[in-house]
Amino acid sequence: MSAEEKYELITRGLEEVLNGDIIKAILAEGKSPKGYLAHIGYFVPLTKVADFLQAGVETTIFLGDIHAFLDNMKAPLELVEYRTKYYRFVLTAVFKSLGIPTNKLKFALGSDHQLTREYNMDNYRLCATVTEHDAKKAGAEVVKQVESPLLSGLVYPGMQALDEQYLGVDFQFGGVDQRKIFTFAELYLPRLGYAKRAHLMNAMVPGLAGGKMSSSDPNSKIDFLDAPEVNGILSFVEAVLIPISQLRLENIKQKGSILEAASGGDLKPFASDDAPEGTVFSVVRDDKFGGSLHYSSYDELKNDFAAKKLHPKDLKAAIADAINKLLDPIRKAFMDDEEAQRIEKLAYPDPNAKEKKLKKPKAHRSPAAALNTVQAVDGVPPEVNAVANQDEHRE
Repeated sequence: MSAEEKYELITRGLEEVLNGDIIKAILAEGKSPKGYLAHIGYFVPLTKVADFLQAGVETTIFLGDIHAFLDNMKAPLELVEYRTKYYRFVLTAVFKSLGIPTNKLKFALGSDHQLTREYNMDNYRLCATVTEHDAKKAGAEVVKQVESPLLSGLVYPGMQALDEQYLGVDFQFGGVDQRKIFTFAELYLPRLGYAKRAHLMNAMVPGLAGGKMSSSDPNSKIDFLDAPEVNGILSFVEAVLIPISQLRLENIKQKGSILEAASGGDLKPFASDDAPEGTVFSVVRDDKFGGSLHYSSYDELKNDFAAKKLHPKDLKAAIADAINKLLDPIRKAFMDDEEAQRIEKLAYPDPNAKEKKLKKPKAHRSPAAALNTVQAVDGVPPEVNAVANQDEHRE
């Protein structure tokens, strides 16, 4: 591909691009841009990974363990390590479900560089430069808003800005809710003597209860391991299902050079076997209801729905079926992996579990031995159970 074609692939389907000329300049030199993804809990941004890889982007998946702790204790420190491992497992399963070659991806853990002397000195330098107003404004759409905010919420945006420098990337990719942090980074990194990066943003998917889909609100989202009966939202057709279908059609045209099918994986577009060529989404219906409908674009589907040619019940059934085709292999991978199940229990311990205690130790036993009499519940260390009630929802 030419530099122009690569740039088009990197930026297609996005809501907004800031400083795209930075990426264009790198591509024009025949080099591969480096980018990283943070805040990637859903299929929407993950489908862009295939575009990045196809365009030759050196792609890093960032696991912000320290960030999670700083965001008003969204993830208690004692659970962060387990949740990081859990997320890595699930994301890897998702990539395989989508056919994205995981051997070309790099995972990075925030604490690997955020606990170094150099990073912390830069963080202090940033704190001595940034105003409280700018820090609060930058995190307004991302940091959990509470009545009595913690100081950590003001540090969060600056750390995300510094991550760009310490990960050695040319751009950062996230949702449009990250825009204020992105513009914050563009303003303040040069003041520390570091380069300004490009920022790519995808649109936010509306949640089930209105507003943006949020990991903090279990009623607004579809979890990667949710059971089939909780799935089915219209917004996924435009934001997830059709883009994946289009990607799979491109993969077929290019004879499988884009995606890699996992063992038993299905890389077919969400179209029925009798669908016309170019169909990205089919609604299978009985002949007595007019027969199946096939769409080559979201606009066609939306127009039929508005004209009441497509019944809501039929559309809901088709969406649920397509979403479950995506989630089934992820759920199976989880159920087949005992280690993943163990980590999940450690990451999200049962808040109602009670600690079991042995009989009171005899007087001759040492104090150290006495401390070890509290037993783990279902393999969960007592110190983890002690903070379980702080976070009952999966993030």
